[in-house]
Amino acid sequence: MDNEKKESTSFSKGLLQSEELYQYILGTSVYPRESEHLKELRDITATHPRAVMATAPDAGQLIALLLKLINAKRTIEVGVFTGYSLLLTALTIPEDVQIVAIDMNREAYEIGLPIIRRAGVDNKIDFIESEALPVLDQLLEDPGNENGFDFAFIDADKINYWNYHERLMKLVKVGGIVVYDNTLWGGTVALSEQSTPEAMREGRQRTLDVNKLLAADSRVQISLAPLGDGITICRRIL
Repeated sequence: MDNEKKESTSFSKGLLQSEELYQYILGTSVYPRESEHLKELRDITATHPRAVMATAPDAGQLIALLLKLINAKRTIEVGVFTGYSLLLTALTIPEDVQIVAIDMNREAYEIGLPIIRRAGVDNKIDFIESEALPVLDQLLEDPGNENGFDFAFIDADKINYWNYHERLMKLVKVGGIVVYDNTLWGGTVALSEQSTPEAMREGRQRTLDVNKLLAADSRVQISLAPLGDGITICRRIL
């Protein structure tokens, strides 16, 4: 437990009442089931100056469970960073399928790519270095892609979350799942603007806006889970 606590310090993104409680959850149910390749990628990512951008391992564990529950095959990921959630998805889905992975910056992805290759799942990944909206629009140009995806994970620019959502409601089939990361924005969604650190205020407002829109969207059944920095799980029902 002590070793896990030490190595995960820079990955601490929980919103629980204490760091000790968060480490208990990680050490008891997350880390013991984490694959060797995921652990290696998590450790490397923890040394990155922007390690806070990575998917929290407890949130990743739930994502893997969701993928299995719906027997996901075709998936989309917007925002890859070093590839922790991407590797997790590739390890979880069947062999004969592919993930459309979109990120504007391939540099961070290259950090995790050697580990992804050693895990033997790089063949499942179609990495596209681009802004996401043009790629999603291009996917929609093919009628075969409409309602053709089972799952999507979004961890990118918050200003476009709703734009992504509108497109994903056409790409992801009824019964499919879309997960949005960082929907509690460090807990600042429950603070006043004045009480929020200035550097987080813009992101807080964007998060508040998209949370309100998602809560009112009759096309999805939702759950905002306080894992990592908050993840909102949307199951398409219409």
